Amino acid sequence: MSSLKGKNVLITGGGDGIGLLTAEKLLEEGVNNIIIWDLNPENLASASKKLQNPSAKIIAQQVDVSNTEQVIKMGRRLLADIGAVNILINNAGIIIGGPFSEITPEQIRRTIAVNLTAMMQVARTFLPAMKRQNSGHIVNIASAAGLTPNPNMSVYAASKWGVVGWSESLRIELEQQNTGIHITTAEPSYIDTGMFAGVTPPMLTPLLKPEKFVQRMLRAVKKNHIHLRTPFMVKLLPLLRGILPARLFDLVAGRWFGVYRSMDTFTGRNNTHYE
Repeated sequence: MSSLKGKNVLITGGGDGIGLLTAEKLLEEGVNNIIIWDLNPENLASASKKLQNPSAKIIAQQVDVSNTEQVIKMGRRLLADIGAVNILINNAGIIIGGPFSEITPEQIRRTIAVNLTAMMQVARTFLPAMKRQNSGHIVNIASAAGLTPNPNMSVYAASKWGVVGWSESLRIELEQQNTGIHITTAEPSYIDTGMFAGVTPPMLTPLLKPEKFVQRMLRAVKKNHIHLRTPFMVKLLPLLRGILPARLFDLVAGRWFGVYRSMDTFTGRNNTHYE
């Protein structure tokens, strides 16, 4: 997909943060329709006003992506309205930090529902139409936390490990079926949006600037990249975990690079659900 011009793009969690910034950059690329799904009505109203553009249609809809019935209903309505979603950016996500023993059952359920199950259900809703047009691109925003253990974010890590496994399996499945649909799995380290406020970035792994991440993500879509792992040290994680014994990896990642201490100072961001 060398050009994004004229495409219809759906962004979950698009009312603020990475989602909203992605929508802004897509307008510069000349997309046809931008559809934002977000749970927060104030964010939707603000985003709609900010994204007003004479050359593109902005559709802002209040959707709880963890509600499968609502996702299916709104998805069918959207397809009837615009015909097709060419690019789906599965961006919605939440973070719960702290020792696992202190995480509540509801926090566990909600994290898995929003970060993992919702991605599957949203993708499943739009895949049939993509298959019929023999084209499409799905971006699943996982995390570097889906590639390595990290204390005090065990539930979040579990959800992102799930995203990585599902996204990669779906990619191969669609390739075997010759659907023409591409999957990009994004696995960034901490992004400076406020969602991970207070974290201590590991050595040689600085906080990512949101603008830089979005630029790299859209470039990955244009070039049909399978993975977006950034910054550079994230690219090494699968190799290091594959060749090092577990205790040695713990020493290198945990003690030397500080990955296992990065959440010790986490404070998070209040009143938001989405990345």
